Amino acid sequence: MSISVHLIGRTQFCVEEYLSFLRSQKASWRRSRQVTQAEEIVEAAGRVCYMSFGKAQSPRTNAEYIQNLIQMGHESVLEHVNWTFLLTGISRACTHQLVRHRVGFSFSQLSQQYHDEIDAEFIEPSALNLSPDAQIVWKKAVKTAKAAYCKIMQSLKQLEDKVGKDLNKMELRRAIRSIARSILPNATETKIVMTANARALRYFLKTRGSIPGDEEMRRMASELLKQLQKDAPSIFSDFRINMLSDGSPIVTWHKLVEMTK
Repeated sequence: MSISVHLIGRTQFCVEEYLSFLRSQKASWRRSRQVTQAEEIVEAAGRVCYMSFGKAQSPRTNAEYIQNLIQMGHESVLEHVNWTFLLTGISRACTHQLVRHRVGFSFSQLSQQYHDEIDAEFIEPSALNLSPDAQIVWKKAVKTAKAAYCKIMQSLKQLEDKVGKDLNKMELRRAIRSIARSILPNATETKIVMTANARALRYFLKTRGSIPGDEEMRRMASELLKQLQKDAPSIFSDFRINMLSDGSPIVTWHKLVEMTK
């Protein structure tokens, strides 16, 4: 199973309201052409900080303006734009690390208490191909765990009258699944909705997308970056996706000051 990243939400720029504000200030704004809403919001927010409109506006394009803000470390303006992604084909081990990112992030994950995992799938690390013996042990372990989950679910359902005296039907099901899920491994496939702003995503890509020893996280980060560079290329222009010797992706970051040399 491969990681899938679905972009299901993005920030909308209400440009008419912004232009109305400018008219009230008797200010004019030379807008760049062919920029995305996310990129314009960042520029619009930045220009309010300095009221750099009309004669006070530099000749920089939108892309140059954003790059200059990032170079100066003025990244608070990046927090005004966010994206919502639906991530599938990832393991709970991966999301355990992902949800540690709290500032600028929001998460809604598939619940093993409310969702029956009888048909659960498991994310196999690709590096297991290097060791047939390890791969055999791994497959046996997840198969055994799944069988145990199903057996526990079946056994507890047969004892509903005994274990559910103080619980209503919904809470009884949750209690049964809570017990059964304790046997499931970190490799269990999950689904999660994630919303994050541009500043938080840049930090995530720098810290998580570049770890050589964590292939699943690198693959997820690279898929996120592909979507982000389509939607706001100027905000993420200092990131690249390279390949390691095993053919897996790694996200690299280059300071903009170095890119312009």
